[in-house]
Amino acid sequence: MALELRPNCECCDRDLPPASDEAYICTFECTYCLNCASEKLGFICANCGGELVRRPVRPAAKLIKNPASTVRVRRSDPCVARA
Repeated sequence: MALELRPNCECCDRDLPPASDEAYICTFECTYCLNCASEKLGFICANCGGELVRRPVRPAAKLIKNPASTVRVRRSDPCVARA
């Protein structure tokens, strides 16, 4: 199963296309932009408390058989780092 490439930041809803080098994820594939991941969350996932790391870029040729998700995920609560 391929990594789910979500199309947006869960905090601010910024677009994060598959080739973005500013997308950050946790092991559950929660997705944040660089600004939210660093400044708001300190690279700790607001959902699970796991580490946020840069999402790998899927080669464009591989997106044909394994496309990025089009489902936008947005937190209902403000993004705040877990203690």
